[in-house]
Parts: sequence; C-alpha cells; structure tokens
Amino acid sequence: MSKSTVVEAYDRLHAEGVIRSRPGAGFYVAAPLAPLSLDVPSSEPARMVDPVCMLRASLEQDPAALSPGCGWLPAAWMPEELVRRALRAVARDGAPDALFDYDTPLGHAPIRAFVARRMAEQDVGVSPAQILTADSGSHALDLICRFLLRPGDTVMVDDPCYFNFLALLRAHQVRVVGVPYLADGPDIAAFARVAESGRPRLYITNSAIHNPTGAVLSPVVAHRVLRLAEAHDIIVVEDDIFADFEAAPAARLATFDGLERVVRIGSFSKTVSASFRCGYIAVRPDWVEGLVDLRVASGIASGRLAAGICHAVLTDSGYRRHVAQMRTRLDQCRVRVLDRLKRLGLTPVVEPASGPFVWCRLPAGLDATRVARGALAHGVILAPGNLFSANGTAADCLRFNVARMENEAVYRLLADVRGVAGV
Repeated sequence: MSKSTVVEAYDRLHAEGVIRSRPGAGFYVAAPLAPLSLDVPSSEPARMVDPVCMLRASLEQDPAALSPGCGWLPAAWMPEELVRRALRAVARDGAPDALFDYDTPLGHAPIRAFVARRMAEQDVGVSPAQILTADSGSHALDLICRFLLRPGDTVMVDDPCYFNFLALLRAHQVRVVGVPYLADGPDIAAFARVAESGRPRLYITNSAIHNPTGAVLSPVVAHRVLRLAEAHDIIVVEDDIFADFEAAPAARLATFDGLERVVRIGSFSKTVSASFRCGYIAVRPDWVEGLVDLRVASGIASGRLAAGICHAVLTDSGYRRHVAQMRTRLDQCRVRVLDRLKRLGLTPVVEPASGPFVWCRLPAGLDATRVARGALAHGVILAPGNLFSANGTAADCLRFNVARMENEAVYRLLADVRGVAGV
C-alpha cells in the first residue's frame, strides 16, 4: 500500500474517535471497549425478542398505542388521590432535609420498618437493620448482582421469567440457564440437573405471583428448592414485587429459610406509582455492611422525598381499600379475558387465581415473534414468549396483562392472528 493510503486510513480512524494522535510519538487506540455490553441484536426480528427493546417500546409508546403485553397497570387504575394527598402532606409537613438531603446509607427508616412488619406477616422475622432501600426492584437486583456475582458466573432463572432479569444478567456478563417453571414452581428434576452440572451462584425467581405465568409456588416445591440450594451452595433471590396482588398468601422461600440463603427484594411501583422509585433488599445481617458500601459507592444514597411519599401512601387509611378494589377489578378482568382468549384459540398454560398476567400458547404453527411484529404495524405492543425464555423455548407463547385488554381492537387483531403473522 502507498503511504498516502495508510495516512488516509489513519485519518479516518482518528475522525471516528477510534485512535488518537500523539505528535512525535504516533497513533494510539483512543479508549478500551466498554466493559459491560448488552449485546443487543441488530436485526429487526431479533430485536423483537430482545428484553431491552421490549421495555423501551413499552416506555416510549405513542399514547394512542395499545399495550396488552405491558407489565404494569394503566394510570387510571392507580391510587391518584392517595398520591396527591401524600405529596401535599410531605410538602407541607416535611422538614427541609426531607426535601433536599440524601437519606441515610441504609435508607428511609419508616419504609424499612414498614417492610419488616410486612415480612413478619409472612412469618419472616427480620429487623429493619437488615433492610436496605433501593431506587426500585430492578435496582435492588442490580445491587445484589454486583455484590455476589463476577463475570462468567452461572445464574439460574425460571423459564419463562421476567424479561428484565435476562437483560440485567446479560449486562453483568454472566451465564444464564433457564429451568422450566410449572404450575407449582420450578421443575425440580431440571433444577437438580442444572444445580449439579452448572454450579450456579444464584437462582432468581418470583414466588407469590410468577411473572409471566401467574403461577404460584407450592410449599412442597419451595422446600425442595431450598434443600437443593443448600446442597449446591446456591443463593436464592426472591422477588416479591407482586405481593399486594395476591388473593391468598402463597408460600415464600424466605419464610422457610429465614434469610439465611434467601435474599428478598421488592418495590411498590406496581401498586403505588412507578414515578417515584422506591424498592428494598432484605438480607442476612453479615451482608448488610457490604451492600451499604456498594450502595454508597454506586449511587450515594436513596432520596428521602420519593421514599417519604411512598410511605405516606402505604400507611394511608385508603391504601388497603385501593388494594382490595384493585384485586377485585383484576379478578373480573381475568375471567373475561381468559374466556375471550380461549374462544380465539389461545390456550392458557396456567389459569392464575390472582394478579395481572395470563400466559397463553398460540394456535399450532404460529410464531409469537412474527405475531408481535405484525401487531406492531397495527399499533399494538404484544409480549412474545421468547422475551421471557433464557433457553428460547417459548416461541409459541404470549404474555397478556388483563388490565390492558379492555379495547376491542386487541381482540380483533387476535381474531386474525394468522393474518397478522403473515401465514
């Protein structure tokens, strides 16, 4: 190659920021690649089953778009008056430090005491000193992953599972293995095989109302999971974000374990508001200091204002009525939605007793990603099954949120699901 060709190539690399020039010393690589990469697929079909893409689509959606695959309740279902009352109370009565200062390293003391009382109702004896506030349930899980995982570790998840678990674990550069989730919890035989062969560091799950299936963990399966976790030295992370949706209390891994091997995380975004972020972590006492140091290093501390507003809503006399009304409304929606989906040829994998989710199998021969891509052209955001599957075994499934299934346009689209899929 001529000298001018080499110079031109270097000039182009410099313009793109890949290299930089040091006068008299030559050219050098400008910066290392980012250590964390979500490895987002570039093709449109692949992005339709990418968790980050799905979450972005839900958050960036046009107000006119329909989102039966979305994971949270419509704004009209939320406790607007309770939130407004809490905003007024905190603004009126809060000391100046509540409006402007960071909170303590452990987080908002009233919220921690509230969580401890709630866990005591589930027979989990925990001190507020074992509870650390976070900015959300996802933030709580991120802190746990930072604290316990290293790149290359193996993490076991339910298959299917909440799709943001997969996105977050990908960012932490760990190996993710899915275990089939049945009507009463994880498939114990498969769990045992993965525990033996994969030597996972963590197992992440929902116990109360499983996302996306709506299934409920049974006491027998919970006991067997914990026995296997102990035998193979696996830490269990139990996400309890849907506790307030329960019709009757389900088995909790933390109840059986007492926070020896189980970490409890949760938040209040699904029943109070997603606008002020407030979550928590409950752990064994000897992990608290390490997590607090990590919390301070990565984000200093939680905000007092958001936690104060959240606590004011949770302790308002109207909150219990709000939750009861929400459960009743979800029950009524679920009955109608299940009936209509069945008549359209979609089969519920589990028929949930509570919560917002229904996990359905499409008619034979249909691919959920193709259906979701076709629906997007009609302004409808669906949640295709492989978004939730670490092993890619849910290509024929869709998750529905019954609270977002009131519009007839959704059912018209599903009635022509083969046409929407282009088959």
